[in-house]
Amino acid sequence: MTPNWKIAPFAAVLAPLLLVAGIAQGETKLSMADARKAALAVENGNIKSAELEKEKGKQIYSFDIEMPDGLHEVSIDAMTGTLVEDTIENAADEAKEAAQEAKDAKKAPKKAKKAPAAGANPQ
Repeated sequence: MTPNWKIAPFAAVLAPLLLVAGIAQGETKLSMADARKAALAVENGNIKSAELEKEKGKQIYSFDIEMPDGLHEVSIDAMTGTLVEDTIENAADEAKEAAQEAKDAKKAPKKAKKAPAAGANPQ
């Protein structure tokens, strides 16, 4: 069987993306909806944000829940559904977390700019 060279570049790009997506999905047993229920069972407030993240080598669902005494960060283990953390965030904690996220975003690989095609007339 001879390779189809027209499809090969797409397969080379698509295969790693599908692999990563499959690995990411395989790392969680708990759905976001079930994690949300677990978080609200701990702190029954208004969820301001929710995300799946990797922290200290574990996949966790992290929820920021608005409560009368402040913003609680409630983390639920994505594999077991157990409570990992329930802390009240203050302004300093939020600023530190935002700075870390910005630092992590800078480390992410950047997309290369595409050069104009040969003979193209840029305007």
